[in-house]
Order: sequence, then structure tokens, then C-alpha cells
Amino acid sequence: MSERNAHPRIVPLIAERWSPRSFDASPIPEEDLAVIFEAGGLAPSAFNVQPWRFPYARRENEAAFARFMAPLVEFNQSWAKDAGVLVYVVSEEKSAPYGGEPKPNHSHSFDAGAAWAMLALQAHALGYSAHGMTGLDFAKAAEALNLPEGYRVEAAVAIGRQAPAERLPEGLREREVVSGRKPVGEIAWEGPFPEA
Repeated sequence: MSERNAHPRIVPLIAERWSPRSFDASPIPEEDLAVIFEAGGLAPSAFNVQPWRFPYARRENEAAFARFMAPLVEFNQSWAKDAGVLVYVVSEEKSAPYGGEPKPNHSHSFDAGAAWAMLALQAHALGYSAHGMTGLDFAKAAEALNLPEGYRVEAAVAIGRQAPAERLPEGLREREVVSGRKPVGEIAWEGPFPEA
């Protein structure tokens, strides 16, 4: 499948975005990264506490990139090594929206997910691809990030310029296609869940 079959009123940017694994190893200019991260920061969040954080490593900074790559499972390392930037999506678990003592923020992960979606759409709009992944050792990631107490690693994201599938290891090339989506009737309906 080379493109998604979406309703014509869907914003094209949303329908066109997908998560390739083949990257061309080119660097991403700092000014483009700033725009991508700013877009992530424009996501909505409960009480506007903006619990997301985006620590990242650029491929040309070999030591930092290796440190950020190490927590990924071997499968993800096999292709993410060619991304221009490796980002971790981190969320702050507590907040104090009206001052006072910080309390658990029920929606910190939800809000960080919204920020990741905005980031991915902006990357696509600038001609990059972003591939989120949870195939990683989360404890190792927390250590690599020097994660402070009260923060949670949500996912890692590889960002870069898409390259031909031939750059991928043999077993991944045929999987480098746009994925389908469940029909709306399977994900949304009026009323509560049906009785079992």
C-alpha cells in the first residue's frame, strides 16, 4: 500500500503521515528541530501544565547518539541507527496547576502522546519522517537520560529523511509500506461498550 484510503475531508498531512524505518543518515538542522519541538509544545494538556519533555541526540554527536541508542532493542537499533536525531518522549508525573504541593497528574502520558503526535505531523510537514517506538529497555533509558524522579519515559522517536527501503536489513524491506487503519466503526461508537 503506497497511501492511505482516507475520507477526502481529512487534512492531507494527517492521512499522508506514516512511520517508515529507512532513513538516509543526513543531519537535521537545529532550526528545523526547533520548529518540530515547538509544534510538539503546542499540544493541548490538562490545566496547561505541558508535562512533556524531549531530550534528544543528534547522529553527528556520536557519543550522545550511542548513549540514546543503547536502550533500544536490537531490532530497533538495526534501522534507527540511520536517523538524523533520536528523541525520547518523557512526561512529568505530578503537577501543581494552581500552585501548592504537586499531585499525581492522571493525564501526563495522554498529554505527552498528544505532543508526540503534533511533533510527528510537523516533522512530516517539513519533509522528515518520525517513527515512535516502545521497543526499548525503559530502565536503561531512564539511566541514559539521567531521568529525575517524578518523570516517566514514554517512548523513543527516530526522526530523519526517508530513504529507499533497500537501505534496510533484508527482513525489513517488504515491511516498509504505509500501514492500514481500522474502520471508524471499530474505534468509535455512540454509547457505552457493548455488553459482553
